[in-house]
Amino acid sequence: MKFKLPSEPLMKIDGLPFVKISQGKVRENFDLGDELLIVASDRISAFDSIMPNGIPGKGILLTQISLWWFKQAEKIMPTHLVANHDERIRELLKDFPELVDRSMIVRKLKPMPIEAIARGYLAGSGWKEYKATGKLFEFDLPAGLLESSKLPTPLFTPTTKASEGHDMPITNAECEKLLGGETFRRIKDATLALYNMGSKKATECGLILADTKFEFGKDSEGKIYLIDEVLTPDSSRYWPVQGYEAGKSQPSFDKQYVRDWLEASGWDKNPPAPALPPDVVANVVKCYSEALSKLMGE
Repeated sequence: MKFKLPSEPLMKIDGLPFVKISQGKVRENFDLGDELLIVASDRISAFDSIMPNGIPGKGILLTQISLWWFKQAEKIMPTHLVANHDERIRELLKDFPELVDRSMIVRKLKPMPIEAIARGYLAGSGWKEYKATGKLFEFDLPAGLLESSKLPTPLFTPTTKASEGHDMPITNAECEKLLGGETFRRIKDATLALYNMGSKKATECGLILADTKFEFGKDSEGKIYLIDEVLTPDSSRYWPVQGYEAGKSQPSFDKQYVRDWLEASGWDKNPPAPALPPDVVANVVKCYSEALSKLMGE
């Protein structure tokens, strides 16, 4: 796989001859009739705010990581990618070659109203919750666990999916009521199976997959697909195996570096977010590039 990262971040997708139907924190979605074109910008968000400056090539790295994982995930469940994806994206964007490596063509599906989170280690909000309550949200855990401790078994800890503001944790029972019993079971089982697949592959590559989130969608016949992004540094917490030790925070291959800088900056987490300094931008490019290289063996 060969691609070149730009020297300047692409913050907005303009000039395409397709109707833009939605825009997220990172991705922009264009109407192709029965399908969507998803183009990943170089925007980066943290604490539900988009940083004013982006990360050059981040959208390319995220897209290529997702495409690689989608191919692995097909062994577990269908994904939203169209057939003959790589050939079709090159043909569709032949007049916009600079967008090919950051784009996907996918089926139009109805997204599930939750984020499906799998946790294998105590970190982030899970660690804060455990320190405060001795539990991981609804789950009882052994006493005496440390920051970054491995959990006895991976856990499914879904959240709401807020269009604005913060996603909020919900219990498995609340998730089942929201989705319906059969859909809930299929999504929970798929989430844990995908996490286990990702964790196994990450370990082989010298990484620990501490936690991750997935999103799912349904077609008109009720068939469930894996959508959005898969096991990227934006949606997952990766640590290096070398030097791992419970009882402290871990160096990471994800945007935790950005969160840590923002926490230390004194920002109150209300918009507007501060601009990221050049050294932080450069380190994020390095982290994402190393994650891709380790996973793909390149």
